[in-house]
Amino acid sequence: MADGNQGVGLQLRSLVKPEGELELSLAQVPIPTPGPDEVLIKVEATPINPSDLGLLLGPADLSTLKSSGAGEATVVTAKIPPQFMRAVAGRVGEAMPVGNEGAGVVVEAGSSPAAQALVGKRVAVIGGAMYGQYRTARAADALVLPADASSKDGASCFVNPLTALGMVGTMRLEGHSALVHTAAASNLGQMLVKICAADGVPLVNIVRKPEQAAILRGLGARHVVDSSAPSFMDDLIAALTETGATLAFDAIGGGRLAGQILTGMEVAAVSRGGGAYSRYGSTTHKQVYIYGGLDTGPTELNRAFGMAWGLGGWLLTYFLAKVGQAEAAKLRQRVADELKTTFASHYTAELTLAEALQPETIRAYNKKTTGEKYLITPNAGR
Repeated sequence: MADGNQGVGLQLRSLVKPEGELELSLAQVPIPTPGPDEVLIKVEATPINPSDLGLLLGPADLSTLKSSGAGEATVVTAKIPPQFMRAVAGRVGEAMPVGNEGAGVVVEAGSSPAAQALVGKRVAVIGGAMYGQYRTARAADALVLPADASSKDGASCFVNPLTALGMVGTMRLEGHSALVHTAAASNLGQMLVKICAADGVPLVNIVRKPEQAAILRGLGARHVVDSSAPSFMDDLIAALTETGATLAFDAIGGGRLAGQILTGMEVAAVSRGGGAYSRYGSTTHKQVYIYGGLDTGPTELNRAFGMAWGLGGWLLTYFLAKVGQAEAAKLRQRVADELKTTFASHYTAELTLAEALQPETIRAYNKKTTGEKYLITPNAGR
């Protein structure tokens, strides 16, 4: 880094053009100078989460990907179907930085004692623009990593860990006693299995393949059901009846699964409750929150679950705002304390910023395959 921050660093930018084209490139931007209560972080590791892909790639048709230039001068383009341009109208013409979270070393700090105390420390932060070589952040927002933790260890310590903890927290806030989770063999899902085991929370895990079920059973998960099995609904109802789960978090979004979960919850509730028949169904409230979009198609509901139900969206930032700073700080500390156990992340590949712009690599990480996670290392080799 140049003295006085006169140098520049690379930052990955995503641009939607008025003519309906997505452009990805690496921009050279001035290395920022931290304010009095800020620190400057040299970013060493930042993951590609599903939540990053919406901003990075938008609704672009990846079959039209084209690449020009080479290395740090690579520019990638793809066409955006006309019917999707309305959804991204608010960002047309603005080259937007990408990357929700990451970790690195504090190389400079503002004048406040809290900021100065972080110089030389390895920290993790969340807040966007992490797919770059340098990032400023408020000192209060920087999570100091344990002494034996690398930036790779801490790169994913916000989105997935806090989401998993937020699911359990939402369960408690809303008066439920057990959970259902879909796409449950994901990195996040494996964390949730460990959290629920430690906290004594019954958890029903829904996966899509037998090998994914085996992964979770290997972690000690008790209730694992495979949506590809002919016996899926029977297996789901049995697990819901045993656990009493009335709250689900769905990473799939589209298709029939959310409706199937609500139906299973209704059957389980009627089975447990007994009593006289009601054409309005059970009085037990059943709730599914969609927090992901692995299936971007319509959410299909076959209304076979009475009238006491809800379907909505769930976002980590909304949950953290609801519980307040003190509770959020406790959750962050738990993540730091269990960084290499409960909240450990594993990566399929590590990419430089330039490698993250290769068309075949883009197609690979956009598949959002369960068990595959990619890490960008912006300053590798520097």
